[in-house]
Amino acid sequence: MTTSIKRTRVPGWAKLLIAVITLIVVLLAALRLLVFGGLNDVFGTEEHDRSGPTLLKSIQDMSRYDAATGNFQVVVDLEKDAKYLPDTIRGTRTLYVGAGTVDAYVDLGKVGENDVKVNDDRTSATISLPHARLGEPALDTEHSYAVSKQRGLLDRLGDLFSDNPNGEQAVQRLAVKHIGEAAKESRLTDRAESNTTDMLEGLLGSLGFKEVKVTYGS
Repeated sequence: MTTSIKRTRVPGWAKLLIAVITLIVVLLAALRLLVFGGLNDVFGTEEHDRSGPTLLKSIQDMSRYDAATGNFQVVVDLEKDAKYLPDTIRGTRTLYVGAGTVDAYVDLGKVGENDVKVNDDRTSATISLPHARLGEPALDTEHSYAVSKQRGLLDRLGDLFSDNPNGEQAVQRLAVKHIGEAAKESRLTDRAESNTTDMLEGLLGSLGFKEVKVTYGS
């Protein structure tokens, strides 16, 4: 008894569908390899520093006395949503720990001849100084980091074609802003004036002055 086997031909549209699915899988695998830095290992990329020489643009004489430095840390929670799209499609949320410093200083360059008064036997001195001021907040990038990042599908695809994927400029700017605001609410300038007074009393005391009075004004 002979049994015949009848082969079923795959339709053309099914072959086309299989080819498209296979192409999508390959592309996704390639993108995954690119995102996780696999191509760097495959092609053995190297880093070469071809920067030009550093040019000195200008020199400024500093006349301020940095009398105190505040160390601050802030947790930034920044969320950006699209108006008519769910977060899984378009939207980002970043939790970022920002560490930074703010200096408080006294501008000694504004002290004039009339602001320093010394008695005849040079044993007593009165110095009038401007109030201490706050410098610009400086973010410490080595001790600042992102705790978590959530991005929608469109944002992830945009990172693939961006010159600065996963950029953290927005949360860094917010961290600097909050650190500056915290410095204004602190007593950092009071500490700077106290330290400046101690410095001048010690300096003039070593020069033979027995009485040193330091005042602060506008």
